[in-house]
Amino acid sequence: MTDIRVLVVEDEPLLAEAHAAYTERVPGFTVVGVAHTARAAMAALRANDGGDVDLVLLDFRLPDLHGLDVCRALRAAGSSVDVLAVTSARDLAVVRTAVSLGVTHYLLKPFTFAAFRDKLERYADYRAQALADGEVAAQHDVDRMFATLRGATGHSLPKGLDAQTLTRVRAALADGSDPGVGLSATEVSAATGISRVTARRYLEYLVTIDRALRQPRYGTPGRPEVEYRPR
Repeated sequence: MTDIRVLVVEDEPLLAEAHAAYTERVPGFTVVGVAHTARAAMAALRANDGGDVDLVLLDFRLPDLHGLDVCRALRAAGSSVDVLAVTSARDLAVVRTAVSLGVTHYLLKPFTFAAFRDKLERYADYRAQALADGEVAAQHDVDRMFATLRGATGHSLPKGLDAQTLTRVRAALADGSDPGVGLSATEVSAATGISRVTARRYLEYLVTIDRALRQPRYGTPGRPEVEYRPR
């Protein structure tokens, strides 16, 4: 599967650079452009009918046009590009309007990289399901898609696993894995402070939900050690 192509729209140059750097740190995402104004963003999306962009990270407080007006213009033009609002706007009226205009996610500034990565990873999971061929088999398939996008609740995890620890394990795996090289359960244990056995349970769960890959690690004495890397 090709990377998800992202346009960063942020009027503050340092923040735009930070958001682009954050995006590039998440496997499966590539920044294809950065715009500092609504006009520049619209121009970038009009090029090739927006076909070069899958997701827009959109600041709402732009110098020439409000981000909601950008969303309205996109929908009026027939664009179905997905939008992740990255904004400090906390007004509930703004949030409601964003939802009505099809904004996929809403991330409040300031935020941590972990929160940012979680939004992108949930979006990637949702997108993979939404773009699959065929049709949904039952209501639970639709429910699963929306749960993936909006954030699954803790009770959806297998017994004995909790969402907070899972997030820590995913963060350790993403931060500690070089391209093509993963981490062992022992290494994830050291990075998160949980036991090796517990780390392995979470890592195996990530494999079962297709969020991590398992492979043997050769070059060590004895049996090859198992390592994991983010998918």
